[in-house]
Amino acid sequence: MADQTGTAGHALMQQMGITTENIERRKRVVGLCPDDLARIAAIRDAVAGNCEQLTSQFFDFLASLEEARPLFGNREMVDRARRLKSEHVVAMVQGDYGTRYVEQRIELGLIYSKAALDPRVFLGAFHHLVKAMGGSVMKRFHDAPHDAFESFMALEKVAFFDVGIIVDVLIFERERVIGRQQEAIRELSTPVLQVRDRLLILPIIGVIDTHRARLLTDNLLRAIRAKRARVVVVDVTGVAAVDSKVANHLLQAVTASRLMGATVIVTGLSSEVAQTLVTLGVDLSRLNTIGDLQGGIEEAERLLGYTVASTPSPNGHSPSVHPQSVQPESA
Repeated sequence: MADQTGTAGHALMQQMGITTENIERRKRVVGLCPDDLARIAAIRDAVAGNCEQLTSQFFDFLASLEEARPLFGNREMVDRARRLKSEHVVAMVQGDYGTRYVEQRIELGLIYSKAALDPRVFLGAFHHLVKAMGGSVMKRFHDAPHDAFESFMALEKVAFFDVGIIVDVLIFERERVIGRQQEAIRELSTPVLQVRDRLLILPIIGVIDTHRARLLTDNLLRAIRAKRARVVVVDVTGVAAVDSKVANHLLQAVTASRLMGATVIVTGLSSEVAQTLVTLGVDLSRLNTIGDLQGGIEEAERLLGYTVASTPSPNGHSPSVHPQSVQPESA
C-alpha cells in the first residue's frame, strides 16, 4: 500500500502542476528563508523527540469530531495516516522542504481526501497540532522565551507551507470527483441507444440549454460513427420548451448527422414546441418530423429496408396474438 500511495502522490503532484519552481514560490509566499532554517534546527529535538505524543494529540482531536469518523472507520487507512503524520512531524524540523517533502504531504492529503475529510476539519486538527508544538518548544526553552518564540514562528511558516499543499490536494481531489460525477450525469442525461443494426434512438428529456445541446450533438455524432448508423430517431416528447439557440443546435446536429451519412427523424414535438419553432422562424423544412416515437421507428425501419410481418404461432393458432417481428425485405 505504501508504494501505491507514494506512486499516487507523485502522479498527483504532477497533475497539480507542483514543480520545483512552484515549491520555491510557495516558500516565498509564507516567508520561509535561510535564517528560519537555523532557528528551526535549534528546536529540532524539542519537536522530533515528542513526535509520537504530538501525533496522538492530532488524531485524538480528529477522533473527537463527528466529521472525521470515516477516517477512523478504516483501520488500515488510519494506521497509515498515523505513520505518515509521525514522519511529517519529524520532517517539519529537518530543514529540507524540497520535492520529496512535498510529495509526502500530498500522500497525507490523499488519505484525508479518501476519507472525505473536510478542509475545515483538517485545519482545526492541524492548528491543534501546531499549538501543541509551540507548547513543547516553550517548555523546553523556558529560560530563553524570546529565542523560543522566534524559532516557533519560523516553524509556523513551515506549517503554513504544509497547509497550503494539503488543502490544495483536498480541493483538487474534490473537484475531480465532482467533475466525474457531472460527466456521469451528463452521459446518463444524453443516452444514445441502439435499437437494431444501423438504427439509433436519442431520447431527450427535460430542459435543454446550450451546453446540453452541444453535448447531445457530440454524443450523437460519436455514436453514429461507432455504430455506423444510417438512421437516428431523436425523440423530444419529454422536452417542454426550447429557445432559438437550442433550436439552432438541434438543426446543426441534424445537418452534421447527414454529413456523416445518417438520416435524422425527429419525433414527439409538442404543440407548444412546434409553435415556438414557428414563432422563432426556424427552418422546419430541414427537419424530418413524425408525430410519435412509434411512428418514427416505423419510418426508420422503412428507410432501412425492413418490413413488418406477423410471425405465425407454432400451434397454428391465429398469428395476431403474437408480437410482430421485423424482417428485412428480400433482395
